[in-house]
Amino acid sequence: MKIREIIFLAAVVFGGLLVNAQETLPIYSDYLSDNVYLVHPAAAGIGNCGKIRLTARSQWSGVGEAPQLQTLSFHTRVGEKGGIGGVIFNDKNGYHSQKGIIGTYAYHIDLGHLDDANQLSFGISAMLVENSLDETSFLIPDPVITQIVQSRNYVNADFGMAYHNGNFFSYFTAKNLLMSVRNLYNDRYESLNLRRYLVTAGYYFGNEKSVQFEPSVMAQLVERTGEKFVDFNLKAYKKLDQAQIWAGISYRQGFDGNKIEELKYMTPIIGVNFQKFMVSYTYTKQSGDFLFDDGGYHQISLGMNVGCREPRAAGCPNINAAFN
Repeated sequence: MKIREIIFLAAVVFGGLLVNAQETLPIYSDYLSDNVYLVHPAAAGIGNCGKIRLTARSQWSGVGEAPQLQTLSFHTRVGEKGGIGGVIFNDKNGYHSQKGIIGTYAYHIDLGHLDDANQLSFGISAMLVENSLDETSFLIPDPVITQIVQSRNYVNADFGMAYHNGNFFSYFTAKNLLMSVRNLYNDRYESLNLRRYLVTAGYYFGNEKSVQFEPSVMAQLVERTGEKFVDFNLKAYKKLDQAQIWAGISYRQGFDGNKIEELKYMTPIIGVNFQKFMVSYTYTKQSGDFLFDDGGYHQISLGMNVGCREPRAAGCPNINAAFN
């Protein structure tokens, strides 16, 4: 067995014993690619356009069997107050993989005039996930997992809230609230408590004729382990005649009291909105003394806005699309 295979085998077994393997859809920085709905269900149908987004992420460049993630999402407004959304995702990490489908319903309440972005939103997502492990290429038998190929289906649910007022935006989401038993590894090792809480807040400002800015923060808390992460984000937008170019930087810092080293990620991102289309590139680099690999994480996002309505008088880019 190659050294990389040994590392991935250890990661799978150790992860199954101590950190419950993977939990539904991973949380990276792709929400900054005008794709807040991937993280917060209350964002379904929240803006003046329906949004289709396709993402592809590759980690640990140059390493075989490295983690890969693909998502296809869509959400739109239904009627005056409703919103619906859906996500299909494929998440592969070495010999472990997850395929899932998510459905979302959101309800949006206008607290002011219809022309103003003063809105309270609620959203709930339900998901069905197939959790799989493929040991066909293992040369050393696994003492915990007795089958060569096995898969288990499980269900889960997320709940979220959002509040927008003018150019201010905020979200709260509780993830993995109703997770069912997976039993992919062993009954004794699989905890059902994968609850994670996320809070996002930010503000959009600047002159449309020059440059506009969007600073934001997203904080995460993992209930069972007590891990805490905070993303510090800054995006800048420049509008042209037929397009809008934008760039951003995100810094993720762990605050879990790890005596060895806290998690640290730096993520630059660049994107273009051309009429109703969007394309962006994201590069994530982990920093610190203890790194699995020196390669970075690459992600491409493609998008299209559909069913657009008139924008509101004020609102962040998640409320008002750059082009209708």
